[in-house]
Amino acid sequence: MVSLTQGRRPDDLLRGLASVQSQEGVELDVVCVGNGAGTGPLPAGVRALVLPDNVGIPAGRNRGAETVSGDWIFFLDDDASLSSPTFLADAVRLVERAGDIGLLQPRVTDPAGAGDPRRWIPRLRKGSATDSSDVFSVWEGATLMPRAVFDACGGWGEPYFYAHEGIELAWRVWAQGKRVWYAGDLTAHHPAIDPARHSQYYRLNARNRVWLAKRNLPWPLVPVYVASWTGVQVLRWARRPDRLGPWFAGWREGWATSPGGRRSMGWRTVLRMARAGRPPVL
Repeated sequence: MVSLTQGRRPDDLLRGLASVQSQEGVELDVVCVGNGAGTGPLPAGVRALVLPDNVGIPAGRNRGAETVSGDWIFFLDDDASLSSPTFLADAVRLVERAGDIGLLQPRVTDPAGAGDPRRWIPRLRKGSATDSSDVFSVWEGATLMPRAVFDACGGWGEPYFYAHEGIELAWRVWAQGKRVWYAGDLTAHHPAIDPARHSQYYRLNARNRVWLAKRNLPWPLVPVYVASWTGVQVLRWARRPDRLGPWFAGWREGWATSPGGRRSMGWRTVLRMARAGRPPVL
C-alpha cells in the first residue's frame, strides 16, 4: 500500500494510515512517501520514503510502488481513509470473483457530510453514486490493482505531474484486455475539496489533455479527442477568461512539447471501450 504526502495534513494522514492498518483478512506492506517533504511521525509498521524534491503525484506514487511487495497494490491519498475494516479484503474478493477487472475505484464520500462532488463518479452518465459499472477514468485517491496489471501498464504516467494520470492508467488497463470498475458498494472517505485550488490547475488540465491523447490514442483520434475537450471547456468557461487564458496556454504547451512514453492503445481497445459504453474521443 502506498500513501503520498507533503506533510501538510498530518492528522488526515494518520487517520488514513490507521484505517489501513485496521484492515482485516489481508497482509500489509505500507510505505508513506514524503514527496519533497518529510512524512512527519508515522505509526509503527509504516515505512517512510522521503524524496528530496517534489517529483509530482504520479512519480511519487511510482517511487512508493517500487518499494512495496505483494500481489496487489493499493494507493490512498493522505487526506483519504477507508470506511470499513474489511474494505481491502472485500475489494480483492470482488476483483478475483470477476476475473477480468484490472483496476478498481470505490465510491467516495465526504465524511463530514459536506456533499459529494459528482466528479467523483467517473462516468458520463453519473446516475446514482451507489451504482457500480465499467468506467474509463478513475478518481486517483483510492485505487486497487493486481500488481501484475499495474506493472504491465507501466505505472502512473510520470510526465503529467498532476491531473489526468488516472485517465491514462484506466485506458492502459483497458489496453491490457482488462476492465476498470467503479464499485459503488465499497466506500472510501475524502473531504470535498475544489481541485482548482492548485495554482496550476487550468494550465495542467489542458496540457495534460493533449499529452494524454498523444501518449495513448491512435494518431487519427488525437485531434478528435483534443477538439472534443476543447469544445467542452469553451462552453463551460465562455464567460471566464481568467480560466480560459491559462487553459489555452496549457493547450498550446501540450501541442508544442512531447511527453514521451507513447503506447497507442490500438484499434481493438478503442472498439472494446466503445462497446462498453465510452469510445476514447469523449
